[in-house]
Amino acid sequence: MEHAVPQKHHDHEDHGHDENSLKIFGFWIFLITDLILFATLFATYVILMGRYNGGPTGEELFEIPIFVASTFILLTSSFTSGLATLALHKGHVKQVVGWLSVTVLLGASFIGLEITEFATMVEEGATISSSAFLAAFFVLVGTHGIHVSVGIVWMISIIIQLLRRGINEETNRKTFIVGLYWHFLDVVWIFIFTVVYLIGVM
Repeated sequence: MEHAVPQKHHDHEDHGHDENSLKIFGFWIFLITDLILFATLFATYVILMGRYNGGPTGEELFEIPIFVASTFILLTSSFTSGLATLALHKGHVKQVVGWLSVTVLLGASFIGLEITEFATMVEEGATISSSAFLAAFFVLVGTHGIHVSVGIVWMISIIIQLLRRGINEETNRKTFIVGLYWHFLDVVWIFIFTVVYLIGVM
């Protein structure tokens, strides 16, 4: 009878670890499906990238300073996200919150540049209905931008939870997962930078 409580406590811990492992596994499944989504959008873009319908080309539309700055900002945010994960492993909640906050600000700057780029294109008459090339461009880059926006909101919610509860099993898992998500978006952007922008201006 005296051993019943410790056994229950032990079972509860095992259940918690199993649940965390299951949630992390589920997130990997989500990333795989998201990878398939982006692979499909990339394939569509590659097929349609030369169909301008007499409209502007990537060389005419893409401004090198903007997409280079966007790339620098997003890659820097990947670095700060990694620093947040390192601080998480050390149990330094203030550092985790600090680096996540910097990552959020960098992500917001990236979105701001992307909105500016889209608005400039639309003002110049280059809309999603102008050509197959622009339709594929706006859908691919816009989908990535939506994912980044979701990541920003997600990080803000985790920052709030960390400030309220500190580092526990749940906030540890959530911070780790959002870090994976952010690094995934950075990898996708590197492909966008190469396939869309670099090839587009050449």
